Amino acid sequence: MIVGYARVSTIAQDVEMQRQALLELGAEPERIYTDEGFSGKSLNRAGLREAMAAVREGDTLVVPRLDRFARNAEETLRQVRELTERGVIFQMGRTAYDPRDPWSKLFLTFLAGMAEAEGAWISLRTQEGMANPEVRKKLKGRQSKLTPEQDEAIAIHLEEGRMTPGQIATRFNTSRSSIYRAASRHRARTGGGNG
Repeated sequence: MIVGYARVSTIAQDVEMQRQALLELGAEPERIYTDEGFSGKSLNRAGLREAMAAVREGDTLVVPRLDRFARNAEETLRQVRELTERGVIFQMGRTAYDPRDPWSKLFLTFLAGMAEAEGAWISLRTQEGMANPEVRKKLKGRQSKLTPEQDEAIAIHLEEGRMTPGQIATRFNTSRSSIYRAASRHRARTGGGNG
């Protein structure tokens, strides 16, 4: 079985291109797990946990690119080692990692280090940009696509607990992380209650 995993670091980014790449690599639609709005620095992500739990010995976990899996070299290597010990094949795009091949190990280590460095460079450029008062003045913050009424409905659904966060996200055509932000906005508007 081929299990796919995709990640985007902001909700504004579209995970669909990665999902399409995973389908082309042989992952079945119901076996593709995603995280939207999560940094690659931390591996504490629901979609990644689900993907890691879904694979069994003989299965393949495929990611479009290594930086979509993680941007932390040490954790990347640890997770890939865990997969290998479980008999799971780790694949980046069309390249499968072979733990018996020293060149494959070198390549993975190099890519993991590059992914981490790239994340750090992005962070530095962002900090440098934010240090400029003109840039800060132009930033007004991203506005939610959800209305206050939708925020209230989401908060009620979460409180009732009859639907999973994933089901609520699907109903409102948004991500799981967005539903928690919607509930938080509603609480802030109403002073903590559901109104």
